[in-house]
Amino acid sequence: MTNQLALKDDDLAPTSEAGSGALTISKDLAYLHLSIVNVIFFGDPTQGKDWVLIDTGLPTSKSAILDVAERRFGRDMRPAAIIVTHGHFDHAGSLEALARHWDVPIYAHPLELPYLNGSASYPPADPLVGGGAMALLSPLFPRSPVDVSPWLKTLPPDQTVPGMPGWKWLHTPGHAPGHISLWQESDRILIAGDAIITTGQESVYEVIMQTLEMHGPPRYLTPDWDEAEQSVVLLAGLEPDLVISGHGRPVKGEHMRSRLHELARNFRAVAVPEGRSFEIDPAKPGKHSNDAYRPNPPR
Repeated sequence: MTNQLALKDDDLAPTSEAGSGALTISKDLAYLHLSIVNVIFFGDPTQGKDWVLIDTGLPTSKSAILDVAERRFGRDMRPAAIIVTHGHFDHAGSLEALARHWDVPIYAHPLELPYLNGSASYPPADPLVGGGAMALLSPLFPRSPVDVSPWLKTLPPDQTVPGMPGWKWLHTPGHAPGHISLWQESDRILIAGDAIITTGQESVYEVIMQTLEMHGPPRYLTPDWDEAEQSVVLLAGLEPDLVISGHGRPVKGEHMRSRLHELARNFRAVAVPEGRSFEIDPAKPGKHSNDAYRPNPPR
């Protein structure tokens, strides 16, 4: 059983419900919790346009996302883009349905494209990582690729994020080969995807209760723990003031940062299931097959 890095209620980022159904974090950031996962809306609703959706939740999430988008930004105000942190079923589940509805570009890291253009499936889940029923049920989770080829584009190599001025994307693999996180240096805001999460995903109880803890990526769907560790070290080095993850509630402040650094220092003891240190990636002929596309870490 791995150690747990508990967070406190004081670590929670302030949020408000402004009538859209999503929880507002700042004037241009809100998130919607969908059963087991979060999707994020970027854009100032007072402007009514030029907004971006980050991830698309489960295959059943389309209606909820459309409802929040309409109430937050106005009827028929489609996003400028959809940004995909990675293509797992709980982050890209409604991607094709929303792409068809809005007809907007979808951006992802090039190493994630095989899982978004129908050419590769993710490796099998590992149900023996411990932690609870979610892990044991994980082999039942969908892992087949979606195919959004007509809308799919690679993220710009200069690390800019389409539709999100002032933000950079960071390659944070391990949980998925092309996993990315998003970083706004001016306000020190990190959208982490699943590179780090703030509640355990292996336990049904923790998923339902949204228990506040600092975790590495969900264990049952993380094939490369070496890269996952490097990604956590990278994100801890940013010294974020606010973290919004794919699972769990947004957290902030000094104690959150100390827990993040503790996770980075003790990653193998805290995050990695015993005996797991391997890579399975059917889409890559060799490890780091696209190093030319890997940007330098932020300074």
